[in-house]
Amino acid sequence: MFYRPEDGHGLPHNPFNAIITPRPIGWISTRSAEGVNNLAPYSFFNGVAYTPPQVMFATTGTKEDQDGTKDSAANIEATGVFCVNVVEYAMRDAMNASSGILPRDVDEFDHAGLEAVDCQTINCARVGGAPAALECKLTQIVTLPGAANRVVFGEVVGIHLRDNCIVDGRFDVTTFQPLARLGYRDYSVVTDLFSLSRPDD
Repeated sequence: MFYRPEDGHGLPHNPFNAIITPRPIGWISTRSAEGVNNLAPYSFFNGVAYTPPQVMFATTGTKEDQDGTKDSAANIEATGVFCVNVVEYAMRDAMNASSGILPRDVDEFDHAGLEAVDCQTINCARVGGAPAALECKLTQIVTLPGAANRVVFGEVVGIHLRDNCIVDGRFDVTTFQPLARLGYRDYSVVTDLFSLSRPDD
């Protein structure tokens, strides 16, 4: 099968998201200029540089109570900071609850039954008990082609690691089983690892 996206795929569901899998989930926490905490998962997310450490996430679509964007991007534009929380399998239901489209003055931490803990280097909350959290300062927002497609880049200025996730000096993902986004409404969880040495190691 071959298709041009501009012509449509002819399938019952769009296969694009199912092709690019698995995708890590950036559980992005922000705080509005008015002091309201926000939390939302984004599967167009990844790390993009080591030195200094930098991350990105993409937001698509809009909300009626925001001007051409969503709460996360609007809050980041207003404050210049955000936090990326790592989603573990045990928090899958809370992550899903925070994905709902809620009014801008609703705190998703409260809505999902999560503890909001203040970050140390930025004026923002993080998810209490998360395996890891990356405190970020905005570096740039890039507008992409299409309606309301934007990529947010940030420099990581503070990192939280849950103590029980550090095993023999390594951050061990098998201790918490990170959640990954697949296509459609599907997810996966990391439970098994294997290692490969590069040819020049």
